[in-house]
Amino acid sequence: MSKPKPCLVQRSSSLTETRCHTLATPKQCPNAPRNRSRTSGCQPSQKSPQPTTALANMTDDRVTVVVDNTRFVVDPAIFTAHPNTMLGRMFSTSIEFTHPNDRGEYEVAEGISASVFRAILEYYKGGMIKCPPSVSVQELREACDYLLVPFDASTVRCQNLRGLLHELSNEGARCQFEVFLEDLVLPLMVSSAQRGDRECHVVVLLDDDTVDWDEEYPPQMGEEYSQTVNSTAMYRFFKYIENRDVAKQVLKDRGLKKIRLGIEGYPTYKEKVKKRPGGRAEVIYNYVQRPFIHMSWEKEEAKSRHVDFQCVKSKSVTNLAEATADPALELDSRVDRMQTPQKQCFVF
Repeated sequence: MSKPKPCLVQRSSSLTETRCHTLATPKQCPNAPRNRSRTSGCQPSQKSPQPTTALANMTDDRVTVVVDNTRFVVDPAIFTAHPNTMLGRMFSTSIEFTHPNDRGEYEVAEGISASVFRAILEYYKGGMIKCPPSVSVQELREACDYLLVPFDASTVRCQNLRGLLHELSNEGARCQFEVFLEDLVLPLMVSSAQRGDRECHVVVLLDDDTVDWDEEYPPQMGEEYSQTVNSTAMYRFFKYIENRDVAKQVLKDRGLKKIRLGIEGYPTYKEKVKKRPGGRAEVIYNYVQRPFIHMSWEKEEAKSRHVDFQCVKSKSVTNLAEATADPALELDSRVDRMQTPQKQCFVF
């Protein structure tokens, strides 16, 4: 008669749990009445509770992300599948950008609401973000920019088409103006800088606009300091106020100051010359309304222009001995004047 085999516990957690609960009678475990030590091998009480172990194994590959005091239990694999996003970099790189709190939770996306983050999580799961009705498109756009999640027509679905198209137009305008800036405006700015100027005024003309000024009677309003660029596409771009706001922000981001954008009259050609009494000629030019850009890169413009000095006594004295006094005493008098601010003078 062969010796009965003892109960084995080196199985998977689900099989072990089932067998340990079913091996409760001597018929199911023949060695139970013969050897208590072997019977104890079939009892899971000597190990950690199996349901707890199974739950731990189930949550070992998940992390808890806290956003706006709301906890999201997610699989970090959905983040690492998109390594170009902020969350993808956080959970895929060996460098720890963020550390868990005392409860092992990751607090991320500060300033983003839970409803917005819940919508963005759908991008990691299915590649599509559905903007909730309670969330503005601008708020969703800002959250996507913060988390480095792409925001375009292929990744966002929104009921508010006006808001969605407005955000898409802003992004398109930014990209388009970057091209205008590099190809058309920057060469004119460099030309101004090479002349020693620290600001530039650019007027945008149409492709078919012609500028023909009389050398003897040029315009009298300072247009000779303006530079022009012929671009109908750029002219149409500045037709929208929103595009001007985007262009102004781009120039600010590039470090320029004193930025002005608008529309002004620009003389193109001479129409006629009127003779005034006394032989003085008056030239009439044809003016067209065209967009303009004005920017400055002057670094010292924020400093005060007044002369820093303190009121001192006049040196035009009649007493020769007083006028030729030891200058070493000037230090003490200067200290006294520094201690009495009511004697300071400022020129604005």
